[in-house]
Amino acid sequence: MIRTEELLLNVGPQHPSTHGVFRIIVKLDGEVITEAIPVMGYLHRGTEKLAENLTYTQIIPYTDRMDYVSAMTNNYVLCHAVETMMGLEIPERAEFMRLIVMELQRIASHLVWWGTYLLDIGAMSPFLYAFRDREMIIDFFNELCGARLTYNYMRVGGVKWDAPEGWLDKVRDFLPYMEKKLVEYDNLVSGNEIFLARIKGVGQYDAQTAIDYGLSGANLRCTGVDWDIRKAKPYSLYSRFEFDVPLGANGDCYDRYLIRLEEIRQSIRILKQALAQMPSDGEVMGKVPRVIRPPAGEAYVSIESPRGEIGCHIVSKGKAEPYRLKFRRPSFVNLQILPKLLVGETMTNLITILGGIDIVVGEVDA
Repeated sequence: MIRTEELLLNVGPQHPSTHGVFRIIVKLDGEVITEAIPVMGYLHRGTEKLAENLTYTQIIPYTDRMDYVSAMTNNYVLCHAVETMMGLEIPERAEFMRLIVMELQRIASHLVWWGTYLLDIGAMSPFLYAFRDREMIIDFFNELCGARLTYNYMRVGGVKWDAPEGWLDKVRDFLPYMEKKLVEYDNLVSGNEIFLARIKGVGQYDAQTAIDYGLSGANLRCTGVDWDIRKAKPYSLYSRFEFDVPLGANGDCYDRYLIRLEEIRQSIRILKQALAQMPSDGEVMGKVPRVIRPPAGEAYVSIESPRGEIGCHIVSKGKAEPYRLKFRRPSFVNLQILPKLLVGETMTNLITILGGIDIVVGEVDA
């Protein structure tokens, strides 16, 4: 028998597969992991505490930075919570604009995941293709709100401003282009035997385990659990549109991969319907008081972000600033399963599992 000495290894925060300040401390017996301890990072901006001294409109830019490849959905969950407390009515055109940018954001976010995941496990070209196509969506957002990453586009009661002339037509033209690129993605990667050997059967868990750990998004649906908040508890205008919730059966990295690609297809399907049904004109801001003061009380709302359930819990004392604010961050919760998944795995599979769970720097640490 070969004698081995236990090794303590830091994976991250500089490691590419951790995508930011997240790191994981692993104990190794040779190549086999015997213990794994996630360290969420040191980039906490104190968003929830800072919010206690900010007006509700001033909080919106902070939500951009919680997950800066999914800023639009983070904008929305805060506004949706305030609007729920105040019982505000949102103009139809504003709600369509919100839904369109959120689904474009979902596509852009999944493209970042697809490209970086394949880069982590050794494929260079997909990363370039993914960022090429994501750049088109970023250009749309830049034209719409003047920013490429942190948009600050949503407002309590609607959106900052309407789409510029010709913008909706550009989005409409982008959708068939993206559908063709998805076929190319599949042809390039999804059936590749080296890729399949790396991810099939790796990082596997069952539905009960996913529920016990509070997983959401693709990390839950890969086990066959049919739970997408857009369907289960519709918000915005999602109840008007037909789309499917992609499900897996094996709960492994490969199922999570397939689900995210299929979610891009379903987002395209939603966008086509939204663009067809969108009113030709109308207001993009509802009737909102100059100073936003939700009535005393509390509310929790949740929506389906690209990473899963993101929730916002507000406690109000009837003032212009929240008494307490708490966000449920999907990646923060999803990462809790890592110690269970990694023990007994090799270092090679560690990288595959980390990327499959979908780690994003901005919101795992807050």
